[in-house]
Amino acid sequence: MRWHPLISGLLAALALTAHAQLLTDPNRDWQEAEAPAPPPTLRTEGLVPFSPSVASELRFGLDPDSLTLGPDGVIRYVIVARSASGALNAWYEGLRCATAQVKTYAHWNPGPPGQWQHHPQPTWRALGGEFASRPAVALARGGLCDGATPNGQPRDMLRALRAGRVAD
Repeated sequence: MRWHPLISGLLAALALTAHAQLLTDPNRDWQEAEAPAPPPTLRTEGLVPFSPSVASELRFGLDPDSLTLGPDGVIRYVIVARSASGALNAWYEGLRCATAQVKTYAHWNPGPPGQWQHHPQPTWRALGGEFASRPAVALARGGLCDGATPNGQPRDMLRALRAGRVAD
């Protein structure tokens, strides 16, 4: 019977730990809001530059007018990537700081007349996963996220991104 208080204490500690995890689970009761449509036309001027990798030969920029913070805590934005030859790629993404995930909602199709191609069933991907988006990681670290939370309002995020902040 000497072990009874010890076992009771361990069981109580486990129960409290499980309860605390339920309270801090970022997916608990979370519902993604409907993503707003990307801007109707692609902006290629006035972008906020950022670099996902020193080895990248592409120039990346975020459209500051596309940056939004939804009621669901998802940061949505348009990224434009341009090669030295002028080839252009762009995509509309959502970033969830709470879970370190990214979702691509649409890609820009430059062919006439130029329009967004929406992904029929976009899925959340881990920022550090197999199909990670280096640009999304750079944006999260560069000012869009402050740890597991959005870095304030879009104006605050843009200020941090323009200042070249890189968080750990």
